Amino acid sequence: MRFRHPDGTTVHLAYCTNVHPAETLDGVLAQLRDHCEPVRRRLGRDRLGIGLWLAKDAAHALDTDPAALRGLRAALDRRGLEVVTLNGFPYEGFGAEQVKYRVYRPDWADPERLEHTTALARVLTGLLPDDLTEGSVSTLPLGWRTTWTDARADAAHAALLTLAERLDALADLTGRSVRVGLEPEPGCIVETTGDALAPLTAVGHPRIGVCVDTCHLATSFEDPHTALDALAAARVPVVKSQLSAALHAEHPRLPAVREALAAFDEPRFLHQTRTVGDTGRLHGTDDLGQALTGDALPDTSPWRAHFHVPLHAAPAAPLTSTLPVLKDALTRLVGGPHPLTRHLEVETYTWQALPPALRPRGRAQLADGIAAELALARDLLTDLGLKELP
Repeated sequence: MRFRHPDGTTVHLAYCTNVHPAETLDGVLAQLRDHCEPVRRRLGRDRLGIGLWLAKDAAHALDTDPAALRGLRAALDRRGLEVVTLNGFPYEGFGAEQVKYRVYRPDWADPERLEHTTALARVLTGLLPDDLTEGSVSTLPLGWRTTWTDARADAAHAALLTLAERLDALADLTGRSVRVGLEPEPGCIVETTGDALAPLTAVGHPRIGVCVDTCHLATSFEDPHTALDALAAARVPVVKSQLSAALHAEHPRLPAVREALAAFDEPRFLHQTRTVGDTGRLHGTDDLGQALTGDALPDTSPWRAHFHVPLHAAPAAPLTSTLPVLKDALTRLVGGPHPLTRHLEVETYTWQALPPALRPRGRAQLADGIAAELALARDLLTDLGLKELP
């Protein structure tokens, strides 16, 4: 979906396909048929943007076989779909029964991460619509904190410098610019937007910036305006933003709230949980189950958990979502005189991880839910003065 900002800039809205597990190119093509095109039809649009997730094997197949890449591009065109952004964070196995810490491997100290991200950038130049010359890729925020060392930090810095050189060369070769954004996430070396400033200013390249995920932003209790102002002051570009909402518990001390939170403690994904203590210090656990055990977290202030809940359907009381944080961030991102980013991506990958009563039953209900999220995001953008384009 495309929107015209009052300054004339085109802003793109997509939804991320990591909600649909697929490891191979055949699986990606099936996604377009079984999920993406039905969502487009529900929205009554001739064209729908998708933020494509390409696992290692699918990305390799497209990068090494020009005919396969042309075939995917033809399938997108045939089904009324377009791609301007890729999700390069999960490397493989995102549809496994248990993902948890595996999603952070390989990290940016591992050569495989550089090669995979380079392949994604090359593939994206072949998928961009004919009238566009700019794409984006979101990626792992360096690595998980407990495995990090000075030597790994040095290796990651060198890898990002090499990536910047490769992106420059790719732009010279194709006439298309791809930018890559580190996606701050709780528990990682780059947990917050503030943590991104030092490594990205050290790289100092306009094609390497930040992907602002509004669920992660909220989980870490970052103020959107403060965070985005700091990025702007440091001249760190917002390559893209993922529109998502975290799980919010206002009174975690109450037994009824604990019981409601426990329903979201599931075995597949990691649900980092955070709270701000009496001194203003951020406290956290790696997973929601850990937070619910004993006194692992202070419980006199609200808790937020890294669980991407549907944008249009907040959890039932006594829980809610951080949709207000998303709205504040979006106001700053695209509500000003000029947009801070041109690529927006709804990313609720946890539909099948919701408590059983809230999960969609079958493809049709999932398509209904994704379409409803996109409709809400569309309304937020038009309320900010953007005009939806055909």
